[in-house]
Amino acid sequence: MITNKLKILNDPIYGFVTLPSALIFDLVEHAYFQRLRRISQLGLTYLVYPGAYHTRFHHALGAMHLMTKAVRILRSKGHEITPKEEEAVNIAILLHDVGHGPFSHALENSIVPGIKHEELSLEFMKVLNQQFEGKLSLAIEIFQDKYPKKFLFQLISSQLDMDRLDYLRRDCFYTGVSEGQVNTERLITMLNVAQDQLVVDAKGIYSVEKFIVARRLMYWQVYLHKTVLSAEFILIKILQRAKEVYTPSMRLPEVLRPFVSGALPKHYGELLPHYALLDDFDVMGAIKEWSLYGEPLLKMLCERLLSRKLLAVKVGKAPFRQKEIEAYLQKTEDHFGINRREAQYLVFTEVMSNNAYNPDKDRINLLYKNGKTKDIAQAADQLNISALSKAVSKYFLFYPKECREIK
Repeated sequence: MITNKLKILNDPIYGFVTLPSALIFDLVEHAYFQRLRRISQLGLTYLVYPGAYHTRFHHALGAMHLMTKAVRILRSKGHEITPKEEEAVNIAILLHDVGHGPFSHALENSIVPGIKHEELSLEFMKVLNQQFEGKLSLAIEIFQDKYPKKFLFQLISSQLDMDRLDYLRRDCFYTGVSEGQVNTERLITMLNVAQDQLVVDAKGIYSVEKFIVARRLMYWQVYLHKTVLSAEFILIKILQRAKEVYTPSMRLPEVLRPFVSGALPKHYGELLPHYALLDDFDVMGAIKEWSLYGEPLLKMLCERLLSRKLLAVKVGKAPFRQKEIEAYLQKTEDHFGINRREAQYLVFTEVMSNNAYNPDKDRINLLYKNGKTKDIAQAADQLNISALSKAVSKYFLFYPKECREIK
């Protein structure tokens, strides 16, 4: 029986999106990719922006859709991309986030400490390559930046890649933060290649400026919003406390148990089958159990997250004085009847840094008609992009709202 695998999906951002090949259809249908339906794109951001319930599944398909457009534009400008390279780069961007764990970046280093999601994505791709008899080999080569055409890797991972173009527009749409809007159509139309590097035609300079400014605004207004951080750090503290007080009799979904008990397999071959079953629902199911039957501090943390009784946050441009931190710790100990170690789950400081454009990592170069290129930070005239390339750090002090009166 012949099955039609060239499916058309309806995306709320781009309209109709076509799965461009039978292999990509089969990858989308695979359990590893379907799991992304149960991984929130923005962690607990929906506690601040109620519409932000979209998933990594949405984002991966959207990024692949933009990749098909980018390939078409680059071909129209005379750059050779073979059908095999096109399918490979589409697969690489489709699977670039398949290694994300529950609540995406919120638990990046909590579920499997010391391993980034990009590493897990690569391991998933290797397993899939075995299952699909080597058909992902070229995609993996491009994903690892080992393929001779470097611009193909830059379409997947750079400061103006399809990943960023999709998540900025998608996150802006679902949060309702209009300041983050970017013109993906214009930016993709302006893409070009010079000396095997992805560049932007010079006439697209203002679209690039808008993209960089939008990214900066989205980071401070959404991704690093103080209340979002409060929720996500409580989530991190919950996992930390659960690991600390774990006993074999602890109530939690069995799929989550190895990640809480610490009895994780050391090799990817044994780890991936467990990890591939894990999603947001398992973590939230455990939190609901612990809010009823957990150890007292763990129970309190879970209750606060479920009822959105988050920690208060102070934001500063410099580190907080130790005297002030000590005062909040003492007040917390007295108010809740807990010791200093336990109070540190409720009172703590963090520092967050962001630069909208990082020329030291890789640059967004503009291509002029004479064939020369120039970094956007030097070329920009309307806005001071060079100023946006400097990292800005903010300091956060988290503490229970019950202790808010401390000066």
